[in-house]
Amino acid sequence: MEFKNIEQFNPRECISGKIMRINRITANIFRKHLAPFKVTDSQLTLLFVLTKAGGLTQKQLSDFVYLEKSSLNRNLKRLVDKEYLSRNNFPIIEITHQGKIFVEEIIPEWEKAMTEIRAVIGEDGEQSISKVLTLLSNNTRLIK
Repeated sequence: MEFKNIEQFNPRECISGKIMRINRITANIFRKHLAPFKVTDSQLTLLFVLTKAGGLTQKQLSDFVYLEKSSLNRNLKRLVDKEYLSRNNFPIIEITHQGKIFVEEIIPEWEKAMTEIRAVIGEDGEQSISKVLTLLSNNTRLIK
């Protein structure tokens, strides 16, 4: 039996694989700097978004961060349990005063992680990542 597809394909060209490797490498850098805060990348993203956006519904938040419903629910529950987020004005989710204090404290370490990554990828690399994200985000045909 011939396996023409296997012979012809090159897994090193896989865009998904490349993006997943980029994600794992950057996540490890952030984890190194943010470990003392006991917060995940996804949780930090939610805190950052809500810090800047104010209150959002769960649907708005999900659409903005491209996080699956189950992952979003799990992360929101953990952040509410830590009293960083509030659902007191349901369906709106808001960052609490304690959450803002936490974000204020974590930003210097987050900036160290950003500096470390920027030192490697440079301005061109950062602009390329932003461009790819914009192109994929604006193409709703791919997302649904």
